[in-house]
Amino acid sequence: MIADSHDAPGAIYRGRVMHRRLAPLGHRFDYRVFSLFVDVDAIPAIARRCRLLGHNRFNLFSLHDRDHGPRDGSPLRPWLEDVFSRAGYDGPTLGYRLLTFPRILGYVFNPLSIYFAYRPDGGLAGILYEVRNTFGDMHSYLIPVAADRPPGTPIVQRCDKAFYVSPFMEMDAEYHFRLKEPAERLSILIRQYVDGRETLVACQTGERLALDDRSLARLFVSHPLMTLKVVAAIHWQAWRLWRKGARFRKRTAPPAAPVTFFPLTRAPR
Repeated sequence: MIADSHDAPGAIYRGRVMHRRLAPLGHRFDYRVFSLFVDVDAIPAIARRCRLLGHNRFNLFSLHDRDHGPRDGSPLRPWLEDVFSRAGYDGPTLGYRLLTFPRILGYVFNPLSIYFAYRPDGGLAGILYEVRNTFGDMHSYLIPVAADRPPGTPIVQRCDKAFYVSPFMEMDAEYHFRLKEPAERLSILIRQYVDGRETLVACQTGERLALDDRSLARLFVSHPLMTLKVVAAIHWQAWRLWRKGARFRKRTAPPAAPVTFFPLTRAPR
């Protein structure tokens, strides 16, 4: 059973994404977004219940298996079980929930999708961060959650950066994550450090809505073509950074392994 403050297998989080660069130059932007938070096992049933949401087919909104994981269209559950098992977890016993942007009219770009993996007792076992860049590359980081973390307290994690995201970001950097399990509110905070100096802050916040046709229809009106606007915003802000004099960094190849694993004994800091 997956721990959640609601019995529903899915929800919507409507809110904002904010990015703020602190060094070597200052720059800030934010925009409205919404994400789906779904039990991976329940995606087909959710899509059957919601007429405006398709699974592996075109609809006003849709979730496609080929947008995630191995990106070959195969079901996500076996892939997640294998990834978590290779990291030392009992993958088949875990429950998985995915926080991600849906396709809108067939189009999506997800800079970051997050899988929350839950033990049978409802405790959070680990988090898989699935990161994309605008060049079509993808890489994931699987980081354990401390088993003795008091329920309801923030999840604090860190990892070394291994994947090229932006031509204006350093590769020799470290990510620090601070987030809470999605409940009535969504709160995700990511800080990037270079040589111990904080250079970037990014966050996503949101309020929980029911995942149903009524909410989806309202969001289509209030957030028209949101996923297309995400890509447009990324390129617009890159142009603004270039105009400010941001240093361009040559694109590097993604890591040979699709997932960077961190040991179950790694202590968060």
